[in-house]
Amino acid sequence: MLLLNFNRQLNDFFKLQPGKDKLLLAVSGGLDSVVLADLVAKSGFDFAIAHCNFQLRGAESERDEMFVKLLGENYNKEVFVKKIATEAYAEAFKLSVQEAARQTRYEWFEQLLKKGIAGQLATAHHANDNIETTLMHFFRGTGLRGLTGIPEEDKERNIIRPLLFAKREAILAYAQTHALPWVEDSSNASEKYTRNFFRLNIFPAVKEVYSNAEDNILNSVQLFQEAEILFNQAIEVHKKKLLEKKGNEIHIPVLKLKQSEPLQTIIWEIIRYFGFTPGQTAEVIKLMNADNGSYIGSASHRIIKNRAWIIIAPNETVAASTILIERNEPLIVFENGTLKIEDLKKITRKPEQNNFVATVDMEYIKFPLLLRKWKQGDYFYPLGMNKKKKLSKFFIDNKLSKTDKEKCWVIESDKKIIWVVGQRIDDRFKVTDKSNQLLRIVFTPHA
Repeated sequence: MLLLNFNRQLNDFFKLQPGKDKLLLAVSGGLDSVVLADLVAKSGFDFAIAHCNFQLRGAESERDEMFVKLLGENYNKEVFVKKIATEAYAEAFKLSVQEAARQTRYEWFEQLLKKGIAGQLATAHHANDNIETTLMHFFRGTGLRGLTGIPEEDKERNIIRPLLFAKREAILAYAQTHALPWVEDSSNASEKYTRNFFRLNIFPAVKEVYSNAEDNILNSVQLFQEAEILFNQAIEVHKKKLLEKKGNEIHIPVLKLKQSEPLQTIIWEIIRYFGFTPGQTAEVIKLMNADNGSYIGSASHRIIKNRAWIIIAPNETVAASTILIERNEPLIVFENGTLKIEDLKKITRKPEQNNFVATVDMEYIKFPLLLRKWKQGDYFYPLGMNKKKKLSKFFIDNKLSKTDKEKCWVIESDKKIIWVVGQRIDDRFKVTDKSNQLLRIVFTPHA
């Protein structure tokens, strides 16, 4: 029955055809993703497997990676593996480990799809995941949108969730019937993660009182999804009446905005796309009666009171000031240009004497690298010197203008600057006759 319904999802709902459409499967090695792989195989679809090793559970993470590789061999399918320094990424970008893992894996999945490996990414989210997500959103206070659960399809990112109709018990029964092996993630038993706490404590308690809670919540999710359609239609009517686009700015007449109802909801639905938080909705309401020139800000935009208008305008600089470079990332795009990164197994030629090319000894490199804007107090050992020099003094000596200095970025390895991008490498990382493996980085500035 599970296979039959799964086929209907792929063929009828997602309009996919065996022999024509190829899928990229996100496979952790756990029960859900193993069943997903088997169902896709039995449905006659070609597929590849993508596995993220987040390096959070030591030997267990390595075990999972090996299991997924063997799973790919069993189906005779290509397996792509990404090792991610999750904790370092989380620390660099001030994220929780869970959020860092989510961001990095979906960024990588997107990269694989862009390479043409497959047309869609399929994940193993199922009905119980949907229930847990809806409950967490309810208690977190995300409003109507959060109560619509996990969408079956994300067309913008080419993601499908063909198992979302199936409950966990049906997935387990399928695996047992077909004698499918899988690995258990020990972290799933830890209650320090919110989802686990809901799965292990909250929802079992709810089911003791309401035995049909699973079906009731799933039915409610369907109703919330339909209600959201009506909600969005109403919001679009208000936006058409209120918003005037002028260049890269949004202008809103204060008087019309004050007369809009429900005011708080309308304001939030306008500002949420510009990096503002729900808590800043009340600040916008106050801003309508504030002095001319008053404003509030997000990471990317400002909302300004300008006489009879509320203006939403982008900040001058919105680009990230810190970028993590993982091992085997061939291309990095950042504010000033691009970095092309490659390994040189041995010295094939004398390293270029070029400020836009850095060739360094891999022996002294520790990943992940950190690409960031320079800051006061930074120092390095300029190539050809055995003494450290502050970057501020280096810039003065090399007659860099104020604007040139503002544009300078550095690459760090283990908190040591290896290259002032476009200027000079650090002498500690230079290539010598004893160097066997090199790292070459080519900087191409934006025109």
